[in-house]
Amino acid sequence: MDYVEIEVKAKTVDLAVEAAMQELGVDDREQVAVDVVTEPVKGFLGMGGQDAVVRVKKKPARKRRNRRKRNDRSASDQKKKSGNSKQAQRNGGKNGGERKQGRKPSAGKHVRTESKVSDDRPTLSIEEQANVSKEFLEGLVEAYGLEGTVVTQVEDDVIIANVEGDQTEAMVGVRGSVRSAIHELTRTVLQRYSQDTARVRLDIAGYAERRRKALSIYGEQLIEQLKTEGGEIMLEPMSPADRKVIHDVAGEHENVTSYSEGEPPRRYVVLSIAESSEEE
Repeated sequence: MDYVEIEVKAKTVDLAVEAAMQELGVDDREQVAVDVVTEPVKGFLGMGGQDAVVRVKKKPARKRRNRRKRNDRSASDQKKKSGNSKQAQRNGGKNGGERKQGRKPSAGKHVRTESKVSDDRPTLSIEEQANVSKEFLEGLVEAYGLEGTVVTQVEDDVIIANVEGDQTEAMVGVRGSVRSAIHELTRTVLQRYSQDTARVRLDIAGYAERRRKALSIYGEQLIEQLKTEGGEIMLEPMSPADRKVIHDVAGEHENVTSYSEGEPPRRYVVLSIAESSEEE
């Protein structure tokens, strides 16, 4: 008998299993087999969590058979099989071929359907998303126990969020590692509240601007060295934002090329200078 397997997502494993049992029309949990695909993950400050995902299928009903009667029939069945085998040999295996063609295919025994969960998230405007980002970042500053302000604005369909204040330097981290994590967390919060999310550009304590200026100066120094010595210069692994600064600096110099290599998060920039070819 065919049985159905469904996949359900909910806040906890128990809630997901309960929803699946209701859809399967089963009251007893012993009647279903549960496969936990993803364990639930709690978010930070109630945001950015992950729901549990389970696959549940109804166990096939067990049939009780009279073992004694089955044993009594086994001898006669064996004789029939033996007789049929000899008959099949005399007929050149035709009967066996006919029997094989009449056998019902086993395909379709496992039927899987997915339980579609409707997306009840609204579609927020970019201004509303900016307000959500501001409220989240303000709560994060308060959770850190720091004094600071959050200013957000919209420019060219991009949310510009600045966390200002001397104490907020603690939210930057080594080479902006904490800032990068907060940036990703802010994007995750927006995805929880809205179906279509805008791009977010986050700066904390002016770090991004300082980093951009420092990288520009560093890139100019490397290019001057490259023009003098030639060859190639391989930089240290950088974030996508930092690599873009180096690429922009290289693009301002004639005969200087730049490209990225490696796999994230160890992706880096290579600077090279094109040798001018002279026609003989």
